[in-house]
Amino acid sequence: MPSPHDPHTPPTVAIAACHGQGLFEFGCAVGLFAPIRPELDVAWYTTQVCAAEPGPLRMLGGTQVQLPYGLEALEHADTIVVPGWRDPAERPPQVLLDALIRAHQRGARITSICSGAFVLAWAGLLDGRSATTHWRLTDTLAREFPNVRVRENALYVDEGSIITSAGSATGMDMMLHLVRKDYGARVANLVAERLV
Repeated sequence: MPSPHDPHTPPTVAIAACHGQGLFEFGCAVGLFAPIRPELDVAWYTTQVCAAEPGPLRMLGGTQVQLPYGLEALEHADTIVVPGWRDPAERPPQVLLDALIRAHQRGARITSICSGAFVLAWAGLLDGRSATTHWRLTDTLAREFPNVRVRENALYVDEGSIITSAGSATGMDMMLHLVRKDYGARVANLVAERLV
């Protein structure tokens, strides 16, 4: 995350996608973090879009995407976005869970959009924390991961280094919240205006 003492060092965001990825959540994350934004006059994020499974990734709708990075991008990212998960009942690949655990241990901020909360739960990162996910999945999250304090009516839940958002579109609210935390309200408002 950007340091208030070093405004010229851009923080790194890694967006970790898997097979069966929803394009909307993935596109929201890429659309918010990846564009170059010289008009903001800040050291904007450096974004790495990575495949958390061997690619090309088969996304929803039959789309195939070849991403430029693998899980090594998580090793140095300041913020990691998990934009959904294909099946709450399916344990994510252990290599992804291990990469998220290591990133969290070194102080990275880990975020999820919609069903991506299940990836964080499988990694144990939500144990003892409040979290949210899509309203249709909150009961499942609470039942399968009883150590998680599930908040059913929240757009997003900020637990400091772990931030989860509810349904797909609320991911944008959560990510604008990250921008506000990192760069302040002025920049967050400008980014929001450009996304409208």
